[in-house]
Amino acid sequence: MFPSCCSKPAESGGKRSSIAKLLLGVFVVYMLHTAWLLYGFLNTKPCDGGRGEHCITSYLAARPRLQMSVFTCLVPDNSQLNLAVRIDPFDPQSTFERQVNVSLPEETRANGTLYAVVYIHKAGVSPLEDSREVHYAAQLTTYITPTHTEGQKVKCNSVSVKDVSSFQLYSTFTHVAFTGTEIFLWLHQRSSPVSHWRPHLSVTMMSEGFTFNKAGLPSDVRRYMRVSQEARQMIYLPLLLINELSFRVRDLMEISSSTVQLPLTVSYEGISLRRFRFWVHLQDVVYSLRQFGFTEENIDEIKETLVGSNLYLLVLTALITALQLICEFLALKNDISSWRKKKSMAGMSRKSVLWRSLSTLLIFLHLLEETSLLVLLPVGLGACVEVWKVFKVFKIQFQWKSSKLHVNKLDEEERKTVEYDTQASRYLSYLVYPLCISGAIFSLAYLRQKSYYSWLVNSLVTGVYAFGFLSMAPQLFINHKLKSVSHLQGTVLMYKGVNTLISDLCSCASFFSSSGSFSSSHQLSCFRDELLFILYLYQRRRYAPKARRRDSGTHSKKVKTQ
Repeated sequence: MFPSCCSKPAESGGKRSSIAKLLLGVFVVYMLHTAWLLYGFLNTKPCDGGRGEHCITSYLAARPRLQMSVFTCLVPDNSQLNLAVRIDPFDPQSTFERQVNVSLPEETRANGTLYAVVYIHKAGVSPLEDSREVHYAAQLTTYITPTHTEGQKVKCNSVSVKDVSSFQLYSTFTHVAFTGTEIFLWLHQRSSPVSHWRPHLSVTMMSEGFTFNKAGLPSDVRRYMRVSQEARQMIYLPLLLINELSFRVRDLMEISSSTVQLPLTVSYEGISLRRFRFWVHLQDVVYSLRQFGFTEENIDEIKETLVGSNLYLLVLTALITALQLICEFLALKNDISSWRKKKSMAGMSRKSVLWRSLSTLLIFLHLLEETSLLVLLPVGLGACVEVWKVFKVFKIQFQWKSSKLHVNKLDEEERKTVEYDTQASRYLSYLVYPLCISGAIFSLAYLRQKSYYSWLVNSLVTGVYAFGFLSMAPQLFINHKLKSVSHLQGTVLMYKGVNTLISDLCSCASFFSSSGSFSSSHQLSCFRDELLFILYLYQRRRYAPKARRRDSGTHSKKVKTQ
């Protein structure tokens, strides 16, 4: 009945819609499966028999008299142990903190390593003589490659060529300035791994007398468990764990050859099985992030978020994040679909689309320097979509056969839209440009900058964050002049409105807790979208088609009559 040239686009559109629904369904099933696994993780089923053959009871259930001993050594092989801390008697349910000074051996001071070995054993007995002791070894030192300094200015009087060459053995010059007889050198220290001290050792142990089922023993608990057999009864020794999530790069102390002693804070906390499994899984996640190329600074930001939050709050955050991802996916899907179908650009602000494209690219460059990889992926994807919109709104097409760019002509309505757009942008420039330029000059004159590139990017991004909400002013002005909002996709804006609300709530929590991975300016910039959305809702209500208003009014009268 219909020609094939007309039926193919419909089929392709239907296929795209089916693929989108399939992907959304897979995502929902994945989230439900994750929620089910999380429920099983939070609720470990105990052994029904109590003390049967298939049950593994806790060694702590008999309340033995225990002692904690912390030793330091060069190699964790139970040889040449030096006692650092002794806690006798030791209560597994307690929480305490001890501060000691640890003497460093010569090997450690010569850019070497040092380990801490924590023993839980019977009181009054050497840990090497106790058959039921448990121990855990952790590094007290770590190697860090110092980053390049931002620029150290050194004044050298009467420096000879020989002296300059000696400087170059351990430094590199960014530039040299001559002022009479004085020479100023901007030096950058060369990078080499240096041993640093970890001043905090966080010890945790499962103090809950939980009885496990041998058949249903969780795999994450099994690798930390040592089982002792007594007749037919199986007893597991205390589950000991060094909490690596408390380690922060900013707390490290550089070890020099003249360092004799360094402070060490040993903290202990007895935790439940639920928290024990939670810490184990988080440490596995941190290890996986290192394999994916995350830096220690990025991992520290994630640790701040995970460790500083309640377990149930993290679960709620995961569910909210899943909802946000769904809204983001639906908004992106509908946005791309509506722009693909859009033939006329009447009513669309070209300056607003261009501004959003440039601002998204600048934000991506800014976050590339300061933010973790968790943020870069969605921002980079959004930047690609905004650049594609620029080609659409300016009607720029690339002809593959001739390898040329072709710009289509504008119709009467589009030319009228461009006129309104130019008028609104001109009014906007009177406010934005002077403030942005003055702010950039102030930043260069009074604030410390890493480089001119960093200053340029930060100045542009600050302008984007400060006046980004004004980028929609031309679009709102065009809506006001045309007395219509029909050229805008309402579904996309509603999805973005819900997503923006979720982002603002997360930004509030992250900003006030100072543990988020966004910069503070990026967090505060989210609130600008709330004002835009409110103004759009006002225009949508005011410039709604009269037929729809009449229908809604007639319907309300019928309801009142009934």
